[in-house]
Amino acid sequence: MTSMLDAVVVGAGPNGLTAAVELARRGFSVAVFEAADTVGGGARTEELTLPGFRHDPCSAVHPLGMGSPVFGTMPLGRYGLEWLHPELPMAHPFDDGTAAVLSRSVAETAASFGPRDAGAYRRLVAPFLGKWDTLARDFMSLPLTALPRDPVTLARFGLAGLPPSTWLARRFHDEKARALFAGLVGHVIAPLNGLATGAVGLIFALAAHAGGWPLPRGGSQSISDALAEYLRDLGGSVHTGYEVKRLDELPPARAYVFDTSPTALARIAGLGRVYDGYRYGASVFKIDYALDGPVPWTAEDPRRAGTVQIGPTSGEIGTALRLVAAGHPPATPFLITAQPSLVDPSRAPEGKHVFWAYGHVPSGWQGDLTDAVERQLERFAPGFRDRVLARATAGPPELAARNPNYVGGDIACGAASGLQLLLRPKISLSPYTTPHPAVFICSSATPPGPGVHGMSGHNAAKAVWRRLREV
Repeated sequence: MTSMLDAVVVGAGPNGLTAAVELARRGFSVAVFEAADTVGGGARTEELTLPGFRHDPCSAVHPLGMGSPVFGTMPLGRYGLEWLHPELPMAHPFDDGTAAVLSRSVAETAASFGPRDAGAYRRLVAPFLGKWDTLARDFMSLPLTALPRDPVTLARFGLAGLPPSTWLARRFHDEKARALFAGLVGHVIAPLNGLATGAVGLIFALAAHAGGWPLPRGGSQSISDALAEYLRDLGGSVHTGYEVKRLDELPPARAYVFDTSPTALARIAGLGRVYDGYRYGASVFKIDYALDGPVPWTAEDPRRAGTVQIGPTSGEIGTALRLVAAGHPPATPFLITAQPSLVDPSRAPEGKHVFWAYGHVPSGWQGDLTDAVERQLERFAPGFRDRVLARATAGPPELAARNPNYVGGDIACGAASGLQLLLRPKISLSPYTTPHPAVFICSSATPPGPGVHGMSGHNAAKAVWRRLREV
């Protein structure tokens, strides 16, 4: 590889691969270099417990994947990506044996909250129904890399979502709606009273109504593999097992695009202390299970949901998130759990299941949350432990070792709180550029942030191709 490339991408996560594809689609020569032996980043699938049980070490359910503005323009189905939909996107059980649900149906979702809040929920989501395509494109292009297609809807979304989620929760009278919404916000591992946390909960709810919370057949690796194969067909190349420690270890190129943490980028590219103010957030303690049968939920709705949130109340969720932000592991953690094999039997041997759960813990925490997690699971699924054939645990040190982007175990690649939820990794209208004119960043440390949607890669690619056309 002696001739100069147009672009080199460092890191083969979904954002790096998306950036590479977007550049290759526009006729630029592109090569991707990945330190691990396989592509994927946070979208991988591995046998972590027993033979035949295929687990997703990080992301498993993709509310923003199927509805991604950039994935929707790619023929990824031709490369093996197939989205599978559980009967319910998400369920949220309570101690009385009932559950609230997030359904693709607004009516079913509203009805699960009870009569006092059904109307309030319908009024909350009504202005945005049927507008997901333009809203997602506009919202996920912030800071604006393109003019809004529907500025009125985007403005209405901002008015509803920019205040803390605790303000938005005041629309509801009863605990079921408040708890489910608090759980949606909790996915970004930040206190409920932070700036724009209402937008987080609202975008997850609208994603469910627009396209569901699907899982890819075969596991999250299917997304990464499809992107890599599409890139190769476009003439790009992918090199795995290639760790980059200095910029001069890469082939000569007109642009270098990093799907890495900001601190890793600064170290490799010799940018000094440009990202010293960037904050990394809390981590998670994740357990992947091989089960002898489905999770024995007491409530019926979680038995048909791809994702199950375990709080159960907004008060318990808020307390757990505040403790973690203050550096303390919660004795009663808020859990996010996923049940891939309910809709994808290929993920486990016949009659068996894979299941994962994680609770939030402080950055770099070295303890073991297994007992606290399983007490919560037993609370809503008595007899759960009897179904466990094997478990694989990963706390902050293991997560950081598995994926260097997860500094301190932060799976969001940066705290999603305060201004940094919206303006990351620096306050700038051009967050994908760096002080080096040929170096760019495209990881989830850039807008629109964490999630397997490829939009950080897409937005960064725009900045790159504009630069390449100038020089």
